[in-house]
Amino acid sequence: MINALKLMKKICVFFINILFTPPENPDRLLIYLSSVVFCLWNLKALKRKTTQPVECSNYLSATMSYSHQSMGSGSRNARGYEFGRTYVVRPKGKHQATLVWLHGLGDNGSSSSQLMESLHLPNIKWICPTAPTRPVSSLGGYTCTAWFDVGEISEDSHDDLEGLDASASHIANLLSSEPADVKVGIGGFSMGAAISLYSATCYALGRYGTGHTYPINLRAVVGLSGWLPGWKSLRNKIECSYEAARRAASLPIILTHGTADDLVPYRFGEKSAQSLGMAGFRQAVFKPYEGLGHYTVPKELDEVVQWLTTRLGLEGSR
Repeated sequence: MINALKLMKKICVFFINILFTPPENPDRLLIYLSSVVFCLWNLKALKRKTTQPVECSNYLSATMSYSHQSMGSGSRNARGYEFGRTYVVRPKGKHQATLVWLHGLGDNGSSSSQLMESLHLPNIKWICPTAPTRPVSSLGGYTCTAWFDVGEISEDSHDDLEGLDASASHIANLLSSEPADVKVGIGGFSMGAAISLYSATCYALGRYGTGHTYPINLRAVVGLSGWLPGWKSLRNKIECSYEAARRAASLPIILTHGTADDLVPYRFGEKSAQSLGMAGFRQAVFKPYEGLGHYTVPKELDEVVQWLTTRLGLEGSR
């Protein structure tokens, strides 16, 4: 309870600071305002020591209404995790690539699809799933949409391998029915970025953490303001296999991180990029953004658009 209270206070300070230095995208200001209200409400509940769980899912979707071209209902995978609704943004031009985009902690696929629809990438189909709602250790056990359980992000933290594998498997399943001539990739923000990078390591190793075969031929991975789970042992695992080293060397990855990020500290983004490079991911690039907190800005997204256009060889995206 005390840790959760401290976290909520920290988040409130973070969002209040943003209000005095708002992002260029005016739509995000509304989201940040609602987030401040959300945090203050949770603080009040925590101080009362209420026994009712504080829900952090859907607080973003409640602030904005989105329209989508296609959407699917939630599903339960083999490990019993019940995933939320999946939203699909259809390509406006020739379908050349399909990317799964993963939201951050407490968010959902609806807001992800709205963001992806705003990008000038007409040849990409976007699949935006919603994570399961589960207790999250970093929130004192309160329920929230989360791809896996996470406590304090540190070099000594324990990875929730069961949750990581369950989400990586669900994402791979979403890509499994794409046409053979369509390039596929994964990207995400914050916790979504962590799952994207974990999926990249599964692709290189050819298997999940459980040992089951990873079935998808990834062609691009994007991680914004995230971190790499299992980074300590990655190099040894890759070096033990020629095929793993070959796949790692061939996979383009872009990581971006704000130097003022106080939710997922900048040093963990930087360390993740270094660990990927040392493990043999030769095409992994890291882009720092001076003064950027735990959010995205148009300049960052524009660079991701350019990077995807080049790496995936997209037509008519410029």
